Amino acid sequence: MTTAKPLTSYRKHWAQRFGVAPFLPMSRAEMEALGWDSCDIIIVTGDAYIDHPSFGMALIGRLLEAQGFRVGVIAQPDWQSADAFRRLGRPNLFFGVTAGNMDSMVNRYTSERKIRSDDAYTPDAAPDRRPDRATVVYAQRCREAFSDVPLVIGGIEASLRRIAHYDYWSDKVRRSILPDSKADLLLFGNAERGLVELAHRLAKGTKIAEIRDLRGSAFMVPRGWTPGEDWSDHAKVSHGGTPGTRENSFIRLPDYEAVKDDPIRYAEASRAFHLESNPGNARCIVQAHGDRDVWLNPPPIPLTTAEMDHVFALPYARAPHPSYGNAKIPAWEMIRFSINIMRGCFGGCTFCSITEHEGRIIQSRSEESILHEIEEIRDKVPGFTGVISDLGGPTANMYRMACKDPKIESACRRLSCVYPGICENLNTDHSALIHLYRESRQLRGVKKVLIGSGLRYDLAVRSPEYVKELVTHHVGGYLKIAPEHTEAGPLSKMMKPGMESYEKFKRMFDAASKAAGKEQYLIPYFIAAHPGTTDEDMLELALWLKRNGFRLDQVQTFLPTPLAIATAMWHTERNPLKRVSTSSETVPVARGGRQRKLHKAFLRYHDAENWPLLREALKRMGRVDLIGSGKKHLVPAWQPSGSEKPVRGMVRRHNATR
Repeated sequence: MTTAKPLTSYRKHWAQRFGVAPFLPMSRAEMEALGWDSCDIIIVTGDAYIDHPSFGMALIGRLLEAQGFRVGVIAQPDWQSADAFRRLGRPNLFFGVTAGNMDSMVNRYTSERKIRSDDAYTPDAAPDRRPDRATVVYAQRCREAFSDVPLVIGGIEASLRRIAHYDYWSDKVRRSILPDSKADLLLFGNAERGLVELAHRLAKGTKIAEIRDLRGSAFMVPRGWTPGEDWSDHAKVSHGGTPGTRENSFIRLPDYEAVKDDPIRYAEASRAFHLESNPGNARCIVQAHGDRDVWLNPPPIPLTTAEMDHVFALPYARAPHPSYGNAKIPAWEMIRFSINIMRGCFGGCTFCSITEHEGRIIQSRSEESILHEIEEIRDKVPGFTGVISDLGGPTANMYRMACKDPKIESACRRLSCVYPGICENLNTDHSALIHLYRESRQLRGVKKVLIGSGLRYDLAVRSPEYVKELVTHHVGGYLKIAPEHTEAGPLSKMMKPGMESYEKFKRMFDAASKAAGKEQYLIPYFIAAHPGTTDEDMLELALWLKRNGFRLDQVQTFLPTPLAIATAMWHTERNPLKRVSTSSETVPVARGGRQRKLHKAFLRYHDAENWPLLREALKRMGRVDLIGSGKKHLVPAWQPSGSEKPVRGMVRRHNATR
């Protein structure tokens, strides 16, 4: 892996003399109390401002503050006019715009395109506090407020829309978010390096239009533009590479005009894009949009452990901004007693956006940093009862896992380290995590440390000691895992392991629970209507659930998110995991609303509301043998009184239990 300039090696901006703010200011009165006449950087976000490292605006804001910059926050502004965007005055360096911790369309709509009734990132979960496509709307209002101020967009919404992408909510291919937002620069992924470098360069007087060499950045240029010699020279530092080598070359994706109308070209672009995701060997990516090009530099170099520790040790207040009073913010309530121990995921699940945003390289904090944060929670967070709700991240048990050989890692172009099998070069040692668990529960005042993040069970089974440690001490009755499906067809399109790994893990889990004298259960998660799934696949999954005594309350239907490989399958009905052509593999897609409803109904076969739909499907599929009142039957032939209304007390049990 190439190296990068350490985050802590910059000379601090002169405004460091103002010291640390108790909260980043959200009003002119707060700025005046800090002695500020202006902000250097203003962050606009679609989430409520919670000063905690799990929330992007706080992490980025505190990081820039530590570099000596004055950072203000405009959270969930009224977007109907530019007035709210003038609240803190004109920023000296730039506006940083993010939709928040979630894509705004995912936040506002269900997988059936129905508007959600609440928003977990808003005080008292109030809905309608952010617009559709929030990044674009906020960026436009920033331009109206101060047209000459540099405009930088980032966060997961911008990351996942950095090139032409299928948009589920409009059911069409939309162009990159750059021309729609008219931003000067897009920073994708975890953007700490790019933001710190950008802020210092702008502070020194460099024009943002001249900054074209930051890793993890995207921008628009005239069609056919190529970087000059000055870019190549600076790349020795910013890119960690050498002029003329692979990381300073580029590939051209099919144009937006081609991919918006041609599913085959779209699938080709998706495949090419995902093959350029390893920071160690990724090339620049270029995609034409009319007479201009969207230019993407290679992904950012992952943070070192020391840098991760620095980011998480910043002086967060670990609380919502005082302006929210006693309002409850569900996202904060969920994570207030949890610890993020790592970021990134090498699983490569095609439906997941983590790898497109955070990357496949695991970035882990040190044990000392994590234990210190637990003590911070114990000593400073009101309401702490001694229970840490999670030590995790994107996956609970990838902590400190990496390729055994950095040279192999830098050259690798696999989309997953664990599919179709676990790579022989992957270090799957759980010993550091086991030691962390043991040390964490020894801390004074800590009664219980739970694991709330999803577990990668195909890795866990390689360490019986880890499974024993986990099950004996860190499961609060239930443990979340995600087989996602039981059948080979959909699993191959998800890049998920077969059920053999699940069954092995379950046997180990049950044995360890019994040895510990505890009654504990696995909560498996499954996806309905994922690309590659047929009606027959969902029927087999339903039969597996019935055989194993599972009655699921909460189920999920596949939601095509921008840029994901599974979304490319959904849109094109082609498989970009393989070379794409007019004669290449086609993928069955449950696109229609009725079929999607049927697939979801199979997961809730026990719900009387679904029985008419399931009976109709079983007859069509030639499986009337599954209709009846015996143990071998999936649904009864009769319908309870109340017609097709669910009979809750009769058919529901608690989540995913036996």
